[in-house]
Amino acid sequence: MVQDENLYDVIVIGGGPAGLTAGLYLARARYRVLILEKADFGGQITITDEVVNYPGVGTTSGRALTATMRRQAQDFGAEFLSAEATGLDVEGDVKVVHTSRGDLRTFGILVATGASPRKLGFEGESEYAGRGVAYCATCDGEFFTGREVLVIGGGFAAAEEAVFLTKYASKVTILVREDDFTCDASVAAEAKDNPKIEVRYHTVLDGVTAGQGGLTEATIRDVASGAVETWRPSAGGTFGVFVFAGYVPATDLVRGVVELDEQGYVVTHGYLETSVPGVYAAGDLRVKNLRQVVTATADGAIAAVELERYASQMSERTGLVPPRPVDSAYERRERESVAAAANSGSSPALAASGSDTGKASGFFNEAIRKQLDVVFGRMARPVTLRLELDGSPLSAQLEGFIGELASLGGGKIAVERHTAASDAAYDPAGVLPEALPCVRMCVAVGDGVPQPTGLAFHGVPSGHEFNSFVLGLYNAAGPGQALDADVTARIAAIKEPVNIMLLVSLTCTMCPETVLAAQRIAAANPLVRAEAYDVAHFPDIKDHYNVMSVPCIVITKADGSQTVEFGKRNVAQMLDLLGA
Repeated sequence: MVQDENLYDVIVIGGGPAGLTAGLYLARARYRVLILEKADFGGQITITDEVVNYPGVGTTSGRALTATMRRQAQDFGAEFLSAEATGLDVEGDVKVVHTSRGDLRTFGILVATGASPRKLGFEGESEYAGRGVAYCATCDGEFFTGREVLVIGGGFAAAEEAVFLTKYASKVTILVREDDFTCDASVAAEAKDNPKIEVRYHTVLDGVTAGQGGLTEATIRDVASGAVETWRPSAGGTFGVFVFAGYVPATDLVRGVVELDEQGYVVTHGYLETSVPGVYAAGDLRVKNLRQVVTATADGAIAAVELERYASQMSERTGLVPPRPVDSAYERRERESVAAAANSGSSPALAASGSDTGKASGFFNEAIRKQLDVVFGRMARPVTLRLELDGSPLSAQLEGFIGELASLGGGKIAVERHTAASDAAYDPAGVLPEALPCVRMCVAVGDGVPQPTGLAFHGVPSGHEFNSFVLGLYNAAGPGQALDADVTARIAAIKEPVNIMLLVSLTCTMCPETVLAAQRIAAANPLVRAEAYDVAHFPDIKDHYNVMSVPCIVITKADGSQTVEFGKRNVAQMLDLLGA
């Protein structure tokens, strides 16, 4: 046997629950496994605010659940790579996965790319996406506080999310095409019995129209009689539409490679093998009756065990052996536990479940402080945080937040404070409105005087935006997050000033990646400014752009042309928007 350092036993494409589970099982069995993810590790479940039906876990969020899965896989030695799979060569014993960061060789492949919300195609759906039409109740429900909403769909997601939306909406009307819901009766009953929910059966949405401030009318149709009516909120005003009509499988990568059904889902067999030997599929992208986190994790475990067998066979057949995971966190803990037990003459003690890491003081607990130590220790130069304040309680909160953060910087973080005049006002229609409070990242240039980098946050960068803010500091200070040569070249190709305004919510799980992407570009090219605004504190800006979904991206180029886009973007996708 010959050890091949550039070979994996298995490459998992997709970092959702199915992919993470497979990675955990394979690494624990001491196979070399790489989990490849082009966007956000965790998959679609990360946008779910509350998970209550995962066995053994009382209540948690989707992001917290999958973060735990990732740590488990890492602890056993699974490798991770943020990159997009662009093609597959599946002929032969050693397969090749083509990615945005180069080619990768492997014996087996697990495709776990999941699925995305299905668009219905009703009139106005594309036009008003992000301006009244939404697909995530967790991200966008709060924008419809006190308003009526229509929910489209009759499955599990429609019933469950309709109940969730009653936290915000004055009334929820569910349009169900069939004569009843298609989900579990207990889930449907919760929606049917809610006093704030009306259910209309045999009904579909044909289109929506908008007026000042949002959607004003909907055209709905009875599929049995064909009768068409114009629907308006009972109290007048505007309303929202939330679409929960199932998912579209993310199978473009394997189209023409493995067998798909008429809807584009991967056809799998007994132990989740596809029509191609050595290529397996798991999770929401394959043909199955129930798409839940628990079924995705089950898929991942089943496929992993089969891939162990397949990789072993290929190793024997080719005489090649990938390097095995060594010195994993799990193995280190085991060795330490055994050594401690030997020294004490007792059995190893188990760590207390849910043990408190300890609150240090103020905004950051001890665990976060340790993570910050790592980031600040790697920064190549100091960063000055310039605070623009207005004497408001929010300004006081920002000042305290940044002050404590700077105290942890080991001399790498300085703070400047500037207070605006009491009558200072901003123009919400401005290119990058001077909304206060604001924190700007500045670094010293040739004369040693700190100058703005183009990265700024208006509000307090806490919640989900804390990570993007800290990584923004790292990118501003250098060396910054690694970029592919192609991406670096595209950023350098921007030769005219461009301003990116990012309207975000601290509760949105899709916003941080978008903020980070824009600010990573700004950190690398001084012609780009990327400033984030917490829409909860700047309603004038939200209203100016009629924003009813986050993240919202407003791009203003040097010629004054402006583009408004909605949805999560990575660096490459942000560059596409910029035309770079």
